[in-house]
Amino acid sequence: MIKTLLLATNNPHKVREIKEIIQNEVVSQELKIVTPAELGLDLEVKETGETFFENAYLKAKTWAEKSQLPTLADDSGLVVKALGGRPGIYSARWGKNDQERIKKVLEALKDTPPEQRQAAFIDVMVFYHPQKEIIIKTKGQLEGIIIPHPRGKSGFGYDPIMFLPHLGKTVAELSSKEKNKISHRGQALRQLLLELGNQNLELGA
Repeated sequence: MIKTLLLATNNPHKVREIKEIIQNEVVSQELKIVTPAELGLDLEVKETGETFFENAYLKAKTWAEKSQLPTLADDSGLVVKALGGRPGIYSARWGKNDQERIKKVLEALKDTPPEQRQAAFIDVMVFYHPQKEIIIKTKGQLEGIIIPHPRGKSGFGYDPIMFLPHLGKTVAELSSKEKNKISHRGQALRQLLLELGNQNLELGA
């Protein structure tokens, strides 16, 4: 049973999405979800890994050992086929803000035809339990096409340029409920919750 779960991030967008998904999937008033900032923990974890998993594992293990709490971390990014998989694990570091990062991707794809603009959002989640030394890894993937001009006001990151053909919308044009249902983060988190249940580590049970 886990009654307190630490999210290894202070990113407000990620925190909101993860909390919304967990609260929708886990019917429990006993579960407390906290962030490092809420616990007053000040520690910089440098993402020195070469894969999404390595970075997520590094964050989960470091924060779990620091807090001695079961910890959930993720590492996510945009993988563009025509750019050889970039920006990938460097997605959050491709510019100073979302607008700059989006501009850089669109500039790199300016001569790329629509049929070659395939891309995917990848999210790898790692759960680390410091006392039981249990590690769980899951992955989610949302595929789409990069459009030449941003659309939509919801979401964050590269959401305004990730178009989903089967829905006819960009991720930024989805409501939070619609996004959480299909997103890479939602996929990875629901798999993780199932794995926790399989190991008798239900949240807030």
